[in-house]
Amino acid sequence: MRILKVMKKGISKMLKVLLRRLVIVGVIIVLQIAWLIWMAQVIGERSKFIEWGLQLVSVAVVIYIVNKEENPAYKLAWTIPILIFPVFGGLLYLTLGNKKMARKLRLELERSLGETDFLLSQSESVMNNLRQRSPQAAAQAKYIDMSGGYPIYQNSSAKYYPSGESMFEEMIEDLKKAKYYIFMEFFIVEEGYMWNTILEILKERVDDGVEVRFMYDDVGCVDLLPYKYYKELERCGISCVAFNPIIPLVSTAWNNRDHRKVVVIDGHTAYTGGLNLADEYINRKERFGYWKDAGLKVIGDAVWNFTVMFLQVWNAIRKTDEGYGMFVPHGHHKGRFVDDGFIQPYADNPLDTETVGENVYLNIINAATDYVYIYTPYLIIDNEMMTALCLASKRGVDVRIVTPGIPDKPTVFLLTQSYYAQLVEAGVKVYQYTPGFIHAKCFVSDDVIATVGTINMDYRSLYLHFENGVFMYHCLAVTEVKIDMLKTFKQCELITKDHCQGNMVKRLMQSVLRVLAPLL
Repeated sequence: MRILKVMKKGISKMLKVLLRRLVIVGVIIVLQIAWLIWMAQVIGERSKFIEWGLQLVSVAVVIYIVNKEENPAYKLAWTIPILIFPVFGGLLYLTLGNKKMARKLRLELERSLGETDFLLSQSESVMNNLRQRSPQAAAQAKYIDMSGGYPIYQNSSAKYYPSGESMFEEMIEDLKKAKYYIFMEFFIVEEGYMWNTILEILKERVDDGVEVRFMYDDVGCVDLLPYKYYKELERCGISCVAFNPIIPLVSTAWNNRDHRKVVVIDGHTAYTGGLNLADEYINRKERFGYWKDAGLKVIGDAVWNFTVMFLQVWNAIRKTDEGYGMFVPHGHHKGRFVDDGFIQPYADNPLDTETVGENVYLNIINAATDYVYIYTPYLIIDNEMMTALCLASKRGVDVRIVTPGIPDKPTVFLLTQSYYAQLVEAGVKVYQYTPGFIHAKCFVSDDVIATVGTINMDYRSLYLHFENGVFMYHCLAVTEVKIDMLKTFKQCELITKDHCQGNMVKRLMQSVLRVLAPLL
């Protein structure tokens, strides 16, 4: 009887795993890709003319890829497998290689972004003030405004949180104080202490007449939330949408994810940073040692950028607003904080060829004269970023990068380590955070400039995802970021040239991963 119970329990667990939505979706996609390859191979073998035709398609696709205005690393990542498998390689690219999202969602997002341009106009007096203080910071701010569409502000304040726990504590207190509306947008939501605590507060605010809107990414939550979870929240009075719902078809439509983390409260308070809504982000659950994250709170006029960026995506998915006038800051926030430097929340999206997130990072590195300190969980960089980091170090800038000591994805970590040798050779100091996993995405430079947000230093964040960050000049938070990083360096292992040596098998694996990095 005991053996039967154990077997029954084992079968039950196995069925639970097999019936998980992520597993089902993954199996369906793999079967479709396998069928596509098999069909191309079988048809090609039966007719030499068809085989030659498929090979010509592959050649045409390679010519098309080479001439695209795209990152060279992405071109190489597709060209090599197409040339190795010329019979079905071209078809595979035509099916999976397009980085554009589903046409309907793309058009709606473009419409929504176009309709809100006039809401985000740059104050000339603020820009002139910044230009007088720092021409370089003004140039960065102008780039973000002209290419990203988000102005820079004074009459605002920022507070930096060196851990998920510290941000969570203050965020829930501010959520409780909401009187008019709450907007929340997250990549990952998982049922547990963190999300359940927030959910109870949201229900209470709804009962008191507060409008609550919640947006989560469907792929980010595919294995964490029940199917169509938004309906469950709707029943609680919370307006909710799932971003770009995954459809298990061979397609790239599911590639463009909403990786942003945004909380807006009554238009005068906002939160962002690396934190998702799951217990490991506040160390209520241990997954990869201590989870080191970072967050930022913004108060004042600059919150308007967050309000609009949330509504731009919301109204592309679920058009509910004719105008945004009702969402101008509610509550008297003036005088509740010290006017603190210049603050510019910004967003990046894959709808155009402008890589705002990466260019903000590059501008900080290229303008640095003393130091640049960096937190990133993934270091999978293109030639432009590698050149900028190495050149900065060679001209005497103290460049330091902190990566995880305990990785969340072993393959990605192996790829991250493949970049160490070139960086260390150029004098860049690379650290691994020994207590655990670092998920923060922060830059700080020369005691006056910093950015905190959601943007990883990898191809997905820089080219495929919807992301956001906050550029800051001469704010108290800039100093807070630097202090946190100086403390963190002491908890890290400094990577030396000896660390970069590996056996032949490891180096071979890293070489292959480097070629395929843009596709991972």
